[in-house]
Amino acid sequence: MENTKIAIVGLGYVGLPLAVEFAKKYQVVGFDVNKKRVEELRNNNDFTLETSTKDLESVNVNSLTELKNNKTGLWLSCDLDDIKDSNFYVVTVPTPIDKSKQPDLTPLYKASESVGKVLSKNDIVVYESTVFPGATEDECIPILEKVSGLTFNKDFFAGYSPERINPGDKKHTVTKILKVTSGSTPEIAKIVDNIYKSVIVAGTHLAPSIKVAEAAKVIENSQRDVNIAFVNELSKIFRLMDIDTNEVLEAAGTKWNFLPFKPGLVGGHCIGVDPYYLAQKAKQLGYNPEIILAGRRLNDSMGPFVAQETIKLMIKKGISVHNSDVLVLGITFKEDCPDIRNSRVIDIIEELKSYHVNVDIFDPWANKEEVKHEYGVDLICDFKALNKKYSAIILAVSHREFMTIDLNALVAQPNVIFDVKSILDKNSIDSRL
Repeated sequence: MENTKIAIVGLGYVGLPLAVEFAKKYQVVGFDVNKKRVEELRNNNDFTLETSTKDLESVNVNSLTELKNNKTGLWLSCDLDDIKDSNFYVVTVPTPIDKSKQPDLTPLYKASESVGKVLSKNDIVVYESTVFPGATEDECIPILEKVSGLTFNKDFFAGYSPERINPGDKKHTVTKILKVTSGSTPEIAKIVDNIYKSVIVAGTHLAPSIKVAEAAKVIENSQRDVNIAFVNELSKIFRLMDIDTNEVLEAAGTKWNFLPFKPGLVGGHCIGVDPYYLAQKAKQLGYNPEIILAGRRLNDSMGPFVAQETIKLMIKKGISVHNSDVLVLGITFKEDCPDIRNSRVIDIIEELKSYHVNVDIFDPWANKEEVKHEYGVDLICDFKALNKKYSAIILAVSHREFMTIDLNALVAQPNVIFDVKSILDKNSIDSRL
C-alpha cells in the first residue's frame, strides 16, 4: 500500500502501544474522544504504564503539519478532521459487557460512525476489538457504508486483526506477540498482513477470512476461562477434603502434558468478558453454550466464595464478625498493573460488606478516583495510612509490593489471613485457594 497513513481510533491499553510502534515507520494519527487522555499523552504520560515516557517522546510530534512534513511520527488528537487524510484505519476501542453481562458494542458502533465520516475511496478499516464472529461484516461495515455513502469491497475495504495485549506484561509486548491478520478480499488481506508484519517482530498469521480471525480471538480467552473454572472447582472440592489444591496441582504438573492453570479470580477486559460474546452469538443461532456459560458462572462465584470462607475461618477462631475490620490487598484485575477493568476483587468486598464488615482496600497501583467512580469504594494508596489492627486480611492481588509487607504488624489477635494468589508462605497464613 503506497503512502500508508495510519489512524488509530482509541488510545487505550491496545491502541496506544500499537500507535507508537507504527509511528516508528509510518505517519500515524492517534485519535481518542477523551480530551484528558490525549492531553496527558501529548505530555508523554501514559497512566496505563503500557508505554513509557521515553517511547512517547521518541515518536510524538508537535503538530499535524509537522507530521505531514515527516515520513514517520505520531500526532495525538481528539479532532476527527485530523484523521481524514489517513488511508489505513485501525479501530481499537473496548468491547465490554453491561450489568446483565450482555455484550455492549456501543463503543464499536460510535467508532465506526466516526470513521465513516472521514472514509474515502480505497481506504482500509481494520478492527482489533474483541467481537463475536461476524460482527465486523454484519455490525460494523453497514455503519461505515451508511455514514460514508461508500460501498464495501468496491469503494473501501476491511480487515480484522485481534489484539493480544496483556496489560502489565513487559515481556510479551505488542511487537513480540504473533499477530493474526485478515482482510475482506485476498488482495486486501495481503496488504493488511504486510503492514502489520512491518512492525510485528514475532510475525503474523494470515487467516483465511475475517470471521476465522474473529473466532480465533474469542476462543483464546474462552479456552482459558474454562480451564481456570475447572481448577477453581477443584479448589472448592479439595477444601471439603482438607487437601491443599496448590500441592495437588504441583504434583499433577509433573506429568508432561498437564496444563498449568491455577485457581483464582477471573476478571479483566479479556478472559472475564470474551466468552459472553461467543455465548451470545451461539444463543442467537439457537445453541445453548453449556460449558462456556458454566465456566463463567463458576469463575464469577469465586469472589463471594473467598469472602464466605474468610468469614467461616473468623467464626471458627471466635472472632466477632459484625463490625470487624478486614483489609483487602489489591483492587486491580491483575498484579503489577493499574488496570481495574472488570476486577472481580469487588465481589469479595461486596460479599464482606453483606456481613456488616468494615472493609479497607489497599492498592498502590490503582487510581483512587477511578476506583471510586467505577466501584463506589474508597481506596487507600499509601501504606502509611494503614493504621488499624485488622481481624482479617485477604491478599487478592499479587502486587510485588505485597511480598514485602509484614502482615503480622497489621493484624489483631486472633486473626485470619487468606491468600487468594498463593504467594505467601503456607505456614504464615490460614488458608489459600
